[in-house]
Amino acid sequence: MKEKFYKRTKVVVTIGPSVDNEGKIEELIKAGANVFRLNTSHGDKAYHQEKFDLIRAVTKKLGVYCAIMVDLQGPKIRVGNISQNIDLKKGDKAIFAHNSTESGVIPVDYQGIANDVSENSRILLDDGKIQVVVDKVEDGKVYTTVVNGGILKPRKGLNIPGTTNSLAAITDKDIEFIKFAIDNKADYIALSFVRQKEDVLLAKKYINDFGSDIPVISKLEKPQAIDNLSEIVSVTDCIMVARGDLGIELSSVEVPICQKKIIKECIKQKRPVIVATQMLESMIEEPIPTRAESSDVANAIIDGADAIMLSGETSVGLHPIEAVQTMANIARSVENSDFYHFDKEFEIQEDLALTRQAIAYGADKMLKFVNAQAILSFSHYGCSTKLMSKLKPSVPIILISDCEKTCQKMSLYWGVFSYLKKWDEVLGADLLVSIDNFLINEIGLKNGDYVIITGSAPKLISGRTNFVRVHRIGT
Repeated sequence: MKEKFYKRTKVVVTIGPSVDNEGKIEELIKAGANVFRLNTSHGDKAYHQEKFDLIRAVTKKLGVYCAIMVDLQGPKIRVGNISQNIDLKKGDKAIFAHNSTESGVIPVDYQGIANDVSENSRILLDDGKIQVVVDKVEDGKVYTTVVNGGILKPRKGLNIPGTTNSLAAITDKDIEFIKFAIDNKADYIALSFVRQKEDVLLAKKYINDFGSDIPVISKLEKPQAIDNLSEIVSVTDCIMVARGDLGIELSSVEVPICQKKIIKECIKQKRPVIVATQMLESMIEEPIPTRAESSDVANAIIDGADAIMLSGETSVGLHPIEAVQTMANIARSVENSDFYHFDKEFEIQEDLALTRQAIAYGADKMLKFVNAQAILSFSHYGCSTKLMSKLKPSVPIILISDCEKTCQKMSLYWGVFSYLKKWDEVLGADLLVSIDNFLINEIGLKNGDYVIITGSAPKLISGRTNFVRVHRIGT
């Protein structure tokens, strides 16, 4: 079997100045990138349009499928475009105001900042690296004292823990980028600062109103999201553990338990889950990760993450290719270890097709009896393939679809490798010969190897999955 099938955990990379050219994108894919994230908090639509087109062109050139995620900024509060960095030292006084142009006042893009804080409120800047405490609020200005200092740069994030609940779940800018994602046939839309299921349903309504059904990734980075975890997972297509803002709104010591809780709920409800933020943070500057970072990535995979994400490491880091290679190497190491195993007791869900669930579970159970080398999943939309992915079988899941959009979307799913084939026909002798040639020449299997085939009948691809077959190559 070819080497590429030995990494099942998917790697999400963020596009930015360090990797926004054809050569770097090609290197990222060869290093192990599966999903490209366009972070709309930075850059305008023209920039993201250029990168979107570039990613599609490179994947077509390489003959591979990668998903593109448009990540909405959401109601993120940011410092304005200050003319130069500000060195805030402990004990210094700092004044904040909405869109201020006054000398000595730090502009903030949130109109409600003066209403949402009071004396002794904490304000955190740049992912919590800088902390100030409010002294007073007067004439729309927030007067503070620096508690933890640091260099404040333009457009850095600002958090006011425990407040800003009045912020809209989806901003006008988000609506523009939802339209952008739909116009460009993006594979996923990531919704920031999800607090309750209604936020997800609102995003889906906008997507539907624009005539699309792009799946939504809910980014969990608010305490309210943890309180409403089960219902959020139930209405979303994928979950992201966004540990940056989550660690600010809560406490860094609470994040590991929240992460495990979220992954466990996603496994229960059969939803893919991405673990993100600061996974290999030191590789923004250094060519190798710390031991703690390697352990962090490994433990996320052991817990059951379907995908792991790089942010600044690829977007602005000095070693973006090495960061992806490191992620891929950690994933392969974990997946080959004795620690990587999951409870295969399949909890039947009434809201999913029972036959599809039974076949997915059956295919996984059959692997060991015939020492099968792969699962060959024929599907138009990939529904049954998604179920098999959540079982994390011991072999690659080879998706055969007649839909290019499905092949791209499934790049996010653990253990799934997509191929576009116009094989929607009755499973007969001629088609079995084509399947055998494909398995030998493109997958790297050999005559005599067993595979498990799932699909629909009478035609293989169109229709609900309704059969499972043990097949021996060449017989």
